[in-house]
Amino acid sequence: MATFLYPASFSITCTSNRDNHEPNMQELSNIKINGTSTRSSEIDMFSQKVGLTSTLTSVAPVVENGHVIDQHIRQNIPTKKQFVDPHRQGLMIEGGVGYRQIVVVRSYEVGPDKTATLESILNLLQETALNHVWMSGLLGDGFGATHGMIRNNLIWVVSRMHVEIDQYPIWGEVAEIDTWVGASGKNGMRRDWLIRSQATGHVFVRGTSTWVMMNRETRRLSKMPDEVRAEISPWFIEKRAIKEDVHEKIVKLDDKAKYMNTNLKPRRSDLDMNHHVNNVKYVKWMLETIPDHILESHQLSGIILEYLRECGSSDVVQALCQPDEDGILNNGVSQCNDIYLLNGFSLAKEILEGGGLLGSFEKGPLRYTHLLQTKAETKSKEIVRGRTTWKKKLHTIPFSA
Repeated sequence: MATFLYPASFSITCTSNRDNHEPNMQELSNIKINGTSTRSSEIDMFSQKVGLTSTLTSVAPVVENGHVIDQHIRQNIPTKKQFVDPHRQGLMIEGGVGYRQIVVVRSYEVGPDKTATLESILNLLQETALNHVWMSGLLGDGFGATHGMIRNNLIWVVSRMHVEIDQYPIWGEVAEIDTWVGASGKNGMRRDWLIRSQATGHVFVRGTSTWVMMNRETRRLSKMPDEVRAEISPWFIEKRAIKEDVHEKIVKLDDKAKYMNTNLKPRRSDLDMNHHVNNVKYVKWMLETIPDHILESHQLSGIILEYLRECGSSDVVQALCQPDEDGILNNGVSQCNDIYLLNGFSLAKEILEGGGLLGSFEKGPLRYTHLLQTKAETKSKEIVRGRTTWKKKLHTIPFSA
């Protein structure tokens, strides 16, 4: 995913109700893309049956200094819209403008508890977004840039992300990732995601993000050219993974923050195709400021990121973190008049005060405010503001389904 250069918010939430599949999905689901290999001949027969186009780029070898440059041949980027991609386990949905990809949670994508890490989830969101553009037939030779963007020397940058995670996929689980785009103001684009279990239909993650265009040379934000708008606007739909009426404001931290990591330096492996620090690295730096005892007892359930400027390979970064006392519920209980709510259940006050039930629950959701900034002798510059929400890990299920 492109480096985030300006305030951005990304939001993901999870629900237990599975979205209804689109009508045309009944026929598309007959294609074996859920873990089994599909011969190209089968895809061709399917394409002919339903009238789909599967034309890929056909280019002659490029010769430079006597050597054949085969990059374009090896990539074979589609020049027309594709409806099925057996290699990426993907297909078009939402009437042909959305994208669904089937993934299996790999061993290197999980942590000690055998669940997918936040970094793995963010990488999957990035990958499916790029694959969506790939299948659209609009992809040029940039990092998700369309042909019109390349002609206008423009790149995408994400300005806001908000991620909410209800449950983490487990090792070996087959998951479906849906993504689609919509308009965000006059010059922006919104991209949403859903991650659900293919076996149960339970939605693990919901996400939304805001993207803007930047001139590749001047590094300044740009209006969306009419040429580019004509390319991408037919793909816009109104569906939202998360409804955000008002964006939550994230306050700026200073050097009085409770937790701080300094002298953070990007490595070569942290850079993306635009030669700037990848957004996943930002999140890693943020999470390293969370106390160990919180990481051991809690899991991240939400993250909001506002990207303010890009971070280059020569920058030295500081990570600041401040706990939000207002985000901590006393003993996991919130009060509404004389009725108390415990994990979504209404309990009378006298029951709670009676003893053991209340004592069995520890503190509820925790919230932290974050800031990444360049470290400078004169004036530090903000890179990313963030807010994370953490909920208590449940080793056993307290209530039956």
